[in-house]
Amino acid sequence: MYADNTLTPKEAVRLCALGTLAQAGEGVRYSALAHAARHFMSRVTGPSLELMGTSLELLKFEGLIAPSEGQGMEDDAIMELTHKGCDELQKLLTARVRADSSDLNKLIITLKFRFLHLLPMEEQCNQVDSLCDAAQAELSRLGDLRDNHCEEVGYLTDWLDHDLDLIEKRLEWLENIRNELYEKAFPNGM
Repeated sequence: MYADNTLTPKEAVRLCALGTLAQAGEGVRYSALAHAARHFMSRVTGPSLELMGTSLELLKFEGLIAPSEGQGMEDDAIMELTHKGCDELQKLLTARVRADSSDLNKLIITLKFRFLHLLPMEEQCNQVDSLCDAAQAELSRLGDLRDNHCEEVGYLTDWLDHDLDLIEKRLEWLENIRNELYEKAFPNGM
């Protein structure tokens, strides 16, 4: 992880692979797992050597995934998530999110929503709270930029207004999700 407890590209790949395996609920062939992870990530970010160059072999070596009982370590064994892998998935899912709009951040947020249901309800609430905070920080940062350049000619303020509108809509959507989760987690109120 980066020093601010956010995910590196390598950890985003891990999150995708471990979450895919956990969501399957049963073993998945190694080749199918690698294909599913690469397919998902490339559809979110586009082709990226930084992401696609990361090998899933390390997951086996570190004991995060292992062949199903009765299977050897052949290349296309059916893989299962280990207890250590479940712990790692939990750690990756609860990592912080940066308040920026990079392709990596978009992938991490997308992965969080894909696998959010794998977390306990209270932690789901915490994660959506964190995403709301990140959206608020992004609104503040871009709002400040817009305010400092509002007198300039050109299209910068139009572009920033467009971005700010998208972030406000995202924040509204996140707040709705947060409210739904809180109602499920705390049906009698907090």
